[in-house]
Amino acid sequence: MANLVSATSSRERLIATLNHTQPDRIPIDFGGSSTTGIHVSCVAALRDRYGLEKRPVRVHEPFQMLGMLEEDLLDAMGLDVVGTFARNTMFGFPADEWKTWKLNGLEVLVPNDFNTTVDAEGNTLIYPEGDMTVPPSGRMPSGGFFFDCIIRQDPIHEEKLNPEDNLEEFGPISQADLDHIVRTTRAASASGRGVIASFGGTALGDIALVPGPFLKHPKGIRDVTEWYVSTSSRQDYVHKVFERQCEIAIGNLEKIHAAIGDIVQAVFICGTDFGTQTSAFCSVKTFNSLYFPYYKQVNDWIHAHTQWKTFKHSCGAVSKFLPSFIECGIDILNPVQCSATGMDPEQLKANFGDRLVFWGGGVDTQKVLPFGTAAEVREQVLRRCEIFAPGGGFVFNTIHNVQAATPVENIVAMLDAVHEFNGRR
Repeated sequence: MANLVSATSSRERLIATLNHTQPDRIPIDFGGSSTTGIHVSCVAALRDRYGLEKRPVRVHEPFQMLGMLEEDLLDAMGLDVVGTFARNTMFGFPADEWKTWKLNGLEVLVPNDFNTTVDAEGNTLIYPEGDMTVPPSGRMPSGGFFFDCIIRQDPIHEEKLNPEDNLEEFGPISQADLDHIVRTTRAASASGRGVIASFGGTALGDIALVPGPFLKHPKGIRDVTEWYVSTSSRQDYVHKVFERQCEIAIGNLEKIHAAIGDIVQAVFICGTDFGTQTSAFCSVKTFNSLYFPYYKQVNDWIHAHTQWKTFKHSCGAVSKFLPSFIECGIDILNPVQCSATGMDPEQLKANFGDRLVFWGGGVDTQKVLPFGTAAEVREQVLRRCEIFAPGGGFVFNTIHNVQAATPVENIVAMLDAVHEFNGRR
């Protein structure tokens, strides 16, 4: 086991962990990224539970309806990490100039361009860039808690397919976007907490982004099924998309790093899922030929020019991909879905814990956290901490976002259990 480091700040605690050095306590993240967040309804419930000032919670990520954790709640929960996000949301408008909106009776704050209508079936429809003159790009079912993409795929003509059409959302970073990154990362760093940044532009075929919910008239291959087919039958096309995307992304990262330096500790690279509950979306061979070269380009540039650690999200049964993830330079795995086939936490830690940071895996969000008892939550959290904490390389978070309707008592029991474990050290 590595030597124990006596961290004097949350940031130092995170840095020690990312460097596989035993910190004084396990660092805790909630709200730092779009895959480690908390549904707005649960954020509101936590504010009430901790007796904080009553005010509507901001929805900073409207696709999954994730709530913003403000400083008073970060302190009450005992969190070590904060996140910064791209200027525009998943629906193409900035998260600013807030207005009130009701989600199943709960008053929340949403960005000014969060414009919706309700159709005849009671579905709530949301519009790209808030432009209600174009077709909607997201749908929330009646009584639902988050949006799904609406597929707006034009008919595909093989002879007219142009990779540039799947690149229209990628381009040189604008001054407005760069200014936003500088402002938000400096503010986050000033908090004394560790910082994970989501700059955007490096997602390779992330199926949440392929439909282009932020685009008014998406072109190219935008149907989810058609994209998956293309990763097998149109690999030359996908290579051309990824090649140009990487070129643009590295150019943007150069500008970002020149502007902010190393004040962030981790960077969200990509949320492309490679695993299902029991299997995978592609073979390791396909991953190595189609995705690996481009992950490696981005990771290699980051490791050569910055002190940032690279964060890869992939749900599901991905244990067979982990050697390739490591080889192409990924430092951090999230959400560590321990319930999926081949994802036994003890085996993950034993086989990969010296080379991958596990950012997540702290408690199951499909069954235990939403449907278990507080005692069952505590038991699983303590056990996961016992497995993942030794030697560093573990940031506590749930397995993906905390979902709506999760009992606040269980969320608090989870946090109390981590703090209980940390108090033992």
